[in-house]
This record gives sequence, structure tokens and C-alpha cells, in this order.
Amino acid sequence: METKEKVLQALEERVKELAMNMEKMKLAEYVDLLENPVRLLYINFISGIARGLGIAVGFAILGAIIVLILQKLVALNLPVIGNFIADLVKIVQLQLGEQ
Repeated sequence: METKEKVLQALEERVKELAMNMEKMKLAEYVDLLENPVRLLYINFISGIARGLGIAVGFAILGAIIVLILQKLVALNLPVIGNFIADLVKIVQLQLGEQ
């Protein structure tokens, strides 16, 4: 009899642990989201806009930093690289001026 009670108690503990893990996974919220395709599309659309904006801003900042570094390298007047970098900086500045 005692082994049966121990097995039931162990099974009950396991079920409680499984229920807690399912709560941590937020499985119910995920299923609700899948059942509402309009909300799912809206969330994906907003997250896509945020990602695109983040990429654009990040690329602009990175490009500005690279241009600043190239300008500093031109100021060092390196023989081979200096002319190439100067041409690149001029092209970028011309493009920015035309906009």
C-alpha cells in the first residue's frame, strides 16, 4: 500500500512541476495569440517596423563613425591609403550635399 501512495505522491509532484513549467512557457498566451490572426499580424507588423527603424538608425550611426575615422586617416596623410580615403570622403560629402 505504501508504495502505491509514494507513486501517487511522486506523480502528483511531477504534474505540479509540469504545470509550473507550462506557466513559465506562457503556453496559454501563445495559443491565444495563434487563435487571433489579426492580432498576430499587428504584432509582427509593429515588430518589423521597429527592426527596420533600428537597422536604419544603426547603419546611419555606423556610417557616420566610419566617415569620421576615414577623415582622421586622411589627416594623417598616409601615402597610398590617403588618396583613396580622401576620394571616398569627398564622394560621401558630395552625396550628402546633394540631398
